[in-house]
Amino acid sequence: MFDIQTNINLKKGNPSAFKDLFRLLYPRLKGYCKLFISDDNRVEDLIQETFIALWERRESIKTDQSVESYLFVILRNNCLNFLRKEKLENTTFSIDMEEVSELQYLYQIDFLGKEEKSLEEQLVESFQEAVEELPDKMKQVFKLCKIDGRKQKEVADEIGISLKMVEKHIAKAKEQIREKLIKQYPTLLVLIIMLLD
Repeated sequence: MFDIQTNINLKKGNPSAFKDLFRLLYPRLKGYCKLFISDDNRVEDLIQETFIALWERRESIKTDQSVESYLFVILRNNCLNFLRKEKLENTTFSIDMEEVSELQYLYQIDFLGKEEKSLEEQLVESFQEAVEELPDKMKQVFKLCKIDGRKQKEVADEIGISLKMVEKHIAKAKEQIREKLIKQYPTLLVLIIMLLD
């Protein structure tokens, strides 16, 4: 997950911050985009357009809000705009816009009001809460490896446990987090799996 400092770096247009954001969020953005569009080339184009839009709007990034949610909003809008355009331009294009509307409603990756959070933002917050609820040692290992991106061997040496124990902590943490999130968001199984990947 990204902290305030990362959001500040994004807002300032730091290229490495954008590179890290792309690397970490690309699999989830691709999985989400494919809910709407099956063509891989078009999916790639839409994701690139989404990051270009974020770059162009970087000065409007709010440092205390989830940049992940902001990206999903942009991508969702790009997907729907593309589908509407295809529907208008191509009478043989077989997409049921009613189904698209249902997907849009189901995933609700949108800001419905100033106080109401998007479903994606709620999922990220629930993920963070689930991490905080893990037993102390398991939480420490999971955060270092999966959130900070540290190597498992390095973490094992640093906190004085075996590599095997690090692997067990991570596997158990993923299992506990997955169970909690699936209970809260049963329709978001794909996003939950990608979030824990």
